[in-house]
Amino acid sequence: MVLTADVNLPTEEELTVPEVSLSSATLFAGSFHLGKYCEQANNEFMLCRAEEKDARKCINEGKAVTACTMEFFRKVKATCLKEFNQYATCIEKSSGDFSLRQCRTTQGVYDKCMLDKLNIERPAFGYFTEVRVHDSKRPKPIEEPKAVYPDTPPALPEDAERKPARGGSRFYWMTE
Repeated sequence: MVLTADVNLPTEEELTVPEVSLSSATLFAGSFHLGKYCEQANNEFMLCRAEEKDARKCINEGKAVTACTMEFFRKVKATCLKEFNQYATCIEKSSGDFSLRQCRTTQGVYDKCMLDKLNIERPAFGYFTEVRVHDSKRPKPIEEPKAVYPDTPPALPEDAERKPARGGSRFYWMTE
C-alpha cells in the first residue's frame, strides 16, 4: 500500500490494548453469551466500519469491543468458572471440529449458571441472523462527493483508417 504525507496513521499507543488471549475452544464455548452480552459494542463497531470505510476511524469502537469481551470473561470467571471450564473442555476434547453435539449436558449446566448468576440467557437459534435496527450515538459521517470523471473520449472520425485486427476477428466466436 502506498502512503502519502496526507495519510494519518494511528500511534502505537492508540493501537495497544490488552489482548483476549484465550483458546479457540474457550472462545467458542462463550461465544453465544458473549455475543449477546457485547451486542451493543459490537454493533457500534460494525456500523462504524461500514459507514466510515476506514478502520482507523473506528479504533475507539474496537477498543470498546475488546474491553467488553474482557469484562464478560472476568464475570464468567468470577461466577461460573467451573461450569464454563467443563463445557470448554468438552468442546475441545470431544471432536476435532468443536462440535457441540456431544456437549449438550455440560452446555445445559453452563447455560443455567449464566442465567441464574449473570442473568444472561442463551440466545435462541437464529438470534444473530435476525435483522435489528441499531441506534447509534455517533453522528452519521458526512459523505464525500464521488470523483467525477470526464466522459469517454469521442469516437474516431468516419474517415479514419481502420486496420484489420491482428489475430483475425475481435469477436471470440469468430476466431477460427
